[in-house]
Amino acid sequence: MTEQIEIPARGGMAAKLNAGQSVKVINTHGNQVVDTWAFNSGDMDECMSMEATRVQVQKLMLAVGDSYVTNHRRSILSVTEDTSPGIHDTLMAACDTHRYAILGADDHDNCTDNLAAALSELGLQSSKTPSPLNLFMNIPWTPEGALSYEPPESRAGDFITLRAEMDCVVVFSACPQDLVPVNGALCEPVEAHFEVA
Repeated sequence: MTEQIEIPARGGMAAKLNAGQSVKVINTHGNQVVDTWAFNSGDMDECMSMEATRVQVQKLMLAVGDSYVTNHRRSILSVTEDTSPGIHDTLMAACDTHRYAILGADDHDNCTDNLAAALSELGLQSSKTPSPLNLFMNIPWTPEGALSYEPPESRAGDFITLRAEMDCVVVFSACPQDLVPVNGALCEPVEAHFEVA
């Protein structure tokens, strides 16, 4: 049986994937956003890029059969299965100390610090915080271009499976945002899980 690894509430976890391996990211309770990054194992300066991906696939939200690409325009993770409604954000930057200071919450847990801590556990570091793939995050937009923060539409146990197209390091953060309802109407971050196969 495949081991299920916990992404702790408000915390981060990282794992190494070989090309061809898959990672299943599970929204255990249905309401948790999981910020997601991927880096080329041999060159941490090459990373999954939301900006380059939107150009490549001409979409704001990817679906089964689509691939996320790096800042070098190479495929790094492909979507092979998605049992959720398919709503995953590619627009919002990771939360950080500066964002929470603006919201009046100094010293708040944040995804940027979670990324650095998770990489550190593997003896790695990134010189920057790339814009993440925000799995299960519901950021609808209007024809006029307005955005809003809404609760996820995923259900408990929904998952997305991503196949590694190169040797890479994936990092996940169970987003600690509790000031706007991106993690559900109650604004209570919880744990999520992932499996590598």
